[in-house]
Amino acid sequence: MDLKKHRRYFALALGFVTLLLASSTGKVSRSDAGQSAALTNQRTVWTLVWSDEFNAGDGSVPDASKWTFETGGNGFGNQELEYYTSRPQNAEIRNGNLVITARREHFTGSDHVTREYTSARLSTSKKFAQTYGRFEARIKIPYGQGMWPAFWMLGDDISKIEWPGCGEIDIMENIGREPSIIHGTIHGPGYSGAKGIGSPFAFPDHRRFANDYHVYAVEWSPSEIKFYVDDNLYATRTPADLPPGTKWIYDHPFFIILNLAVGGSWPGSPDANTTFPQKMLVDYVRVYKRSGD
Repeated sequence: MDLKKHRRYFALALGFVTLLLASSTGKVSRSDAGQSAALTNQRTVWTLVWSDEFNAGDGSVPDASKWTFETGGNGFGNQELEYYTSRPQNAEIRNGNLVITARREHFTGSDHVTREYTSARLSTSKKFAQTYGRFEARIKIPYGQGMWPAFWMLGDDISKIEWPGCGEIDIMENIGREPSIIHGTIHGPGYSGAKGIGSPFAFPDHRRFANDYHVYAVEWSPSEIKFYVDDNLYATRTPADLPPGTKWIYDHPFFIILNLAVGGSWPGSPDANTTFPQKMLVDYVRVYKRSGD
């Protein structure tokens, strides 16, 4: 096990100690809460129910019992420029991370679609979905015009009622021309696409998100969805935020998606300054339920 993983498990152990202290004193210090944000805040105790720590050996493919590759070059409704493959060149385990790599290369898939970029898109569809809880991932995103990393969720009834009726929760999206901003957004019938209800987040010092790993999370309950970066709560969505006549549809299981898109209607195309390959590093994905739920 590498040093990074030792540190992570030490932090988890510290989190459990914090929980014990919280139960006996009713208090959690701000510094401890930051270190154990996945486990507790001053109001809620969380129980881990699903995770992928990406601890397999270097060169391994993502765990097929947890993840499905979504492949193709059809633009995925966003005019994206990449072809999503299931090749290790585009998604593999390295140094305790899931590494999603976008490459500039001429590629033709089995569907005879040809693209000039490749990347990967993984989901837990048909393998894991949950209603409510805390969904988080520790990610280091790439930087460059035309890059579009995302950690998000879709309602697992999408095959029956399609998008946006199934609902969408974008936990983290970034577009390369905004290196110091990430976005958290919800989409549903009557408030989808460019009309999605979202909020941006930037650190006060406007540092690039690509400079380091950050924990991106939502805490989702029947009446609200809270968006976090590290221990910073930056947006809370409730039914009161919806346009008149539209419906709050976040009351059923959602599955998880990780992807690194190239180009598209929102980020625009790569330019002469965009370097390849580009990498999105995912240290872990974890899902919790509130204790007692």
